[in-house]
Amino acid sequence: MIIPPKGAIKLETWRVVQGQETHRAMDLVAAEEPLEVRLVHVEQGRSVSTPVAVTMRTPGHDFDLAAGFLFTEGIIHGPEAVARIGYCADGPADEENNVVNVYLRPDAAFDPALVSRNFYVTSSCGVCGKASLDTLRVQGCRPVAPGAPMVDAQTLCGLFDELRRPQAVFEATGGLHAAGLFDAAGTLLVLREDVGRHNAVDKVIGHKLLAGGLPLSDVLLVVSGRTSFEIMQKAAMAGIPLVAAVGAPSSLAVETAQEFGMTLVGFLRPNRFNVYAGPERIQR
Repeated sequence: MIIPPKGAIKLETWRVVQGQETHRAMDLVAAEEPLEVRLVHVEQGRSVSTPVAVTMRTPGHDFDLAAGFLFTEGIIHGPEAVARIGYCADGPADEENNVVNVYLRPDAAFDPALVSRNFYVTSSCGVCGKASLDTLRVQGCRPVAPGAPMVDAQTLCGLFDELRRPQAVFEATGGLHAAGLFDAAGTLLVLREDVGRHNAVDKVIGHKLLAGGLPLSDVLLVVSGRTSFEIMQKAAMAGIPLVAAVGAPSSLAVETAQEFGMTLVGFLRPNRFNVYAGPERIQR
């Protein structure tokens, strides 16, 4: 009997072997559902709810995802802006856990123009039309501090397995991405899984933000899959100096790393990797 972990759904499949033999079997697939993020703020003495984004995500750690998204998009600037986060309770019962309200403190700095773009975030490619370094500069992103953390090359190679080992839903379904934050010694600090690479990154950053742990100037971000501009944008906003990925980087990901003084590693494996920017942080 297959017992699905949270984030996975059990369903019936038809398995074809050698192009001919077919039989029914139960399988697990990664869950994917829409999540709407709403910002609740005080405007002219009254509470106003503003839809900010809809993302296709794997349910779980939704509050981390909402907080991380708002921070990495420059809409909020720290945990002090957030009074509380909760699921919407005024809609249909089957939608309550797919709408998150982020309540801002009355004195929180907030620019309504920042949410007038009505983001729609897919699970694969991030927010379309925003891939520019100018956007990061406008949001107040600054280059990370040079130097630390210094990471041993062998330690970095070991993070391939350290990222993979705790991925319970990926192990069950083969259908999720992961993002993990590590210290320079290779100790895993937090890991999140999601159908979207950028969602997984928002979840780990949001977790740290809500715990008061930003900026992340002394940690490494390791992601499954490739590295896009969106991944580097989120890492830069959080002050993360080193990003390592199992897959390849895009050209704009490399340019972002160079612009903001970050180290970017691609094709991370147990015995090798490529360095596309910032090799000075890696000890060999």
